[in-house]
This record gives sequence, C-alpha cells and structure tokens, in this order.
Amino acid sequence: MKYILPTLGAVTATALFAFSSVSHTANAKDTSRTDTFRQLELFADVMARVRGEYVIDVEDSELIEGAMNGMLQSLDPHSSYINPEQWKRMQTTTAGEYGGLGMEVTSQSGVVKVVAPIDDSPAKDAGIKAGDYITEIDGENIIGVSLDEAVERMRGKPGEPITITIIRGDNDPMEFDLVRAVIKSRATKWEIKDGVGYLRIPQFNEKTTDTLKDAVSAMKKEFGGNIPGVVLDLRGNPGGLLDQSVKVSSAFLDGGEVVSTRGRQAKDVNSYSAEKGQLLKDVPLVVLIDSASASASEIVAGAVQDRDRGLVVGMTSFGKGSVQAVIPLRGGRDGALRLTTQRYYTPAGRSIQATGITPDIAIAATSEEETNNRMSESDLPNSIQNELDSDSDEVEIQIEYPPAGFDEKDDYQLKRAIEILKDGSYSTKLAQASQE
Repeated sequence: MKYILPTLGAVTATALFAFSSVSHTANAKDTSRTDTFRQLELFADVMARVRGEYVIDVEDSELIEGAMNGMLQSLDPHSSYINPEQWKRMQTTTAGEYGGLGMEVTSQSGVVKVVAPIDDSPAKDAGIKAGDYITEIDGENIIGVSLDEAVERMRGKPGEPITITIIRGDNDPMEFDLVRAVIKSRATKWEIKDGVGYLRIPQFNEKTTDTLKDAVSAMKKEFGGNIPGVVLDLRGNPGGLLDQSVKVSSAFLDGGEVVSTRGRQAKDVNSYSAEKGQLLKDVPLVVLIDSASASASEIVAGAVQDRDRGLVVGMTSFGKGSVQAVIPLRGGRDGALRLTTQRYYTPAGRSIQATGITPDIAIAATSEEETNNRMSESDLPNSIQNELDSDSDEVEIQIEYPPAGFDEKDDYQLKRAIEILKDGSYSTKLAQASQE
C-alpha cells in the first residue's frame, strides 16, 4: 500500500482538473480540495515562521515528525508515526526480546502512566504497579515530555542503572533504583496449583502459541492425561499479535468464530476462526482478567465468554477494541505508520471498545478504594467511542472483595478461581452466565 504526499505541482494539477468538471458533486469536491490546499499552505507558512523566527534552530525533520505525530495522535491514542529507529526497535520487541525496564506505558494528561509491568522484568520485580505515574527519570522531571521520548530515556544498555520516581495514589513520591535488562517476553508458563492447572500468558508475541502447546503437553503428562480444570491467567496482559490470540483460542474452542474485524468500508470485514481439535477439550476453564487485560487478551476472554466455553472471572478489562495496521514507509527506510484501521467484535457481535469485557463473576484483587482507581481505554485522550454502547444498557455488577486482613500477596482472585473449579459449582455458574 502506497501513501503519496503530492508536491505543489501535483496539487495545482489536481485542482485544475477538478475545476473542469461541471457536476455539483465535482464542485463540492473541488471546494473541499481548495480548503485542504489552503490549510497546507498555512502549515507551510507556520513551518517557515518557526524556522526563521523561533528562539533556537530547529531541524526540519523534527518539525515534520512532530507535525505527523500531532496529526495521527489527534485521531486516537494508538495511531502514530514510527521513525526509522523506533521501527527497528519495534521489530525486535514484537519478536519477543528487547532492552529496557519491562513495562507497558501510556501517556495521560502529559504524564507517563504504567498500564502493566511485564512478568519477570526489573519493573515487575521492583514492585511497580499498573496505574503508577512516572514523574522523573534519574532526577529529571519528565512531565510534559512525549511518550516516545520518555520510553527512549528508560531504555539503554543492559546492566546500566536507572532511577525512576513514581507517584501512586495519594502517597508521597517513591524512588525505584532499577537496572536495565534484556527483556525476554516469556509467553506462557504453567504449574499445578491446588490440584488444578494454571496457565499464565503475560503477552501475545510470536512465541505465545508454541510455548502454550508445550505447557499444555507438560501439564497433561503431569496429570496423567486427565486435567481436572485450568485457570488461564490473562491479568496485566496488554495484548500483542492478533493471529496469536486466535491460535490461543483454538486451544479451548473446537473451530468456530473467535473474532471479526470491520473497517471503514462495508466490504472491509474479516472473520477469524479457531482451528479444529482443541488441546483442552471438555476441561473446565476459568479465564482471569483485570483492568490491565487489553486487546488480544480481551479477544480470547470475549470468545470464551460468548461461546460459553468457560467462566470469565476478575475485573472489567481495559477496553481496547481497535486494530492497528503497521504500514512500512518506503520499505521501512522512512519508518512506518501505525494507524487504527478496524474495530474488532466478539463472536456475539459485541464491541468492547472503551467498555471492556465484563466478567461473569466480578472479583477484586484489592480493597474497594484501590479497585475504583482502575484505568481504561476511555481514560486515554482522543479514545474512540463504542458505537454500540448505550447508557441504558449499563448494568451495575456486584463485586466480591477480599475479606478484611487478607494478604494481597496470596492472590485472592486466583484463590477464588481455583475454588470455583473445585467446589462443584462450576457447571451451574457457567449455565447461569450463559443465560445472562
């Protein structure tokens, strides 16, 4: 797919061609084009003023990159320009290995906010949590700094120390002394917990499906072929590759639709189905989600829920129901364009954009006060609204909170998920959820 920015000569030719038409439609198009060209001339004038009169010299490339990012980020939080250096790093990250601190971040009101730390990373091990605000890096204030620049400052050579300052709720600022490391996105890990299988997927990258198959194979061997139940933990999973979410769903669904995507044009519709021969056929399933479960993890949870394959337990997910296409520019030599091109829908036709997946059984990990501080897609600037959402359809869910004095380290959500699988009520609760 090619995107061509016309030169002034091409613009003039287009305008003259449009004037030659006598139809009302053509005249309307010509007026629109004329307005666009006038705005482009205004942009060129502003750029010339900055070049000639700004207090310090500025590189043209910086001005143009900033303008492109401003245009794209005004559309939604996930569209942006990727410069050549970022493009190279992005390819490394998608492949499952990169250098840094290991956390998914976004920008909110000019402040870098943690969406979720990655498992087994310096950030996770240090105790950084979803919802934390990063205000300083090595003692330097980063409030108002672009997200890309903040990420660039946090990355570096493995082994290099870094200090970041965090604000969490109403607490005083906290300093975390970290050491940069090569972040290996561990796709799937497993273990047996209290007699049931536990699968943890922290991110959907190129290794996810293969490591999931290995984990299931090892788990079956450990159980002697008869797995009594599985907890699939997608909490804090920020998403990743769409095709991996479909392949992971195939472990629990025997064919049938997992997700569909729809673009701007009526013909721009795609449906993705699970493969036949599910790995965990008839095994009772509980999917754990929270407010940091986003994108690909919401696709899996939504498919399991709509297909009545298992119970979704935890808290309402993040609500990222859009799909981004990464379009290399001139083969990647000039970077790439990350552009939101489609929304995705669960098998029942639900859009979770800005609303998230509502769990069948709502169970909080912490107290009510902390739970209410959840972050969602709708909190991000310029987030796309859910075109299917209606205030009249909103239903207040009953949330179960940990009892007083419960140690958060003991993981109340996981404890309850295991109890649901073992106490004999699973089938009844699944039937109830499918009727709601």
